[in-house]
Amino acid sequence: MQTRIDELRHRRGTLCIPAGVVAQAWRSPRQVRLGRLIKSFDVEIAVMDLDVARSVGLLCAATGHRDVIDVHLVLCARERGHAVVTSDLNDISRVDPSLVLFSV
Repeated sequence: MQTRIDELRHRRGTLCIPAGVVAQAWRSPRQVRLGRLIKSFDVEIAVMDLDVARSVGLLCAATGHRDVIDVHLVLCARERGHAVVTSDLNDISRVDPSLVLFSV
């Protein structure tokens, strides 16, 4: 994963992490690298405001997907034209099979 992040930065790409993804990952006590990553100036943390929450809810209903964090991740990727790096390839592709996915 670090290699992908380094390549992205080399190409001056953007990186967005939904706040809910941070919350899910932070449950593990060993998050030193994530902690450094989210403090980086070139990383956007996407929050779920009311409008985003409504969009997430609509997409959950449309896809039958129950995990609002997964769906928020998909919306963030769609809006920015980003690929997704995830350990849940099947879950994310169920929401949007057209996204480019990379496995962690």
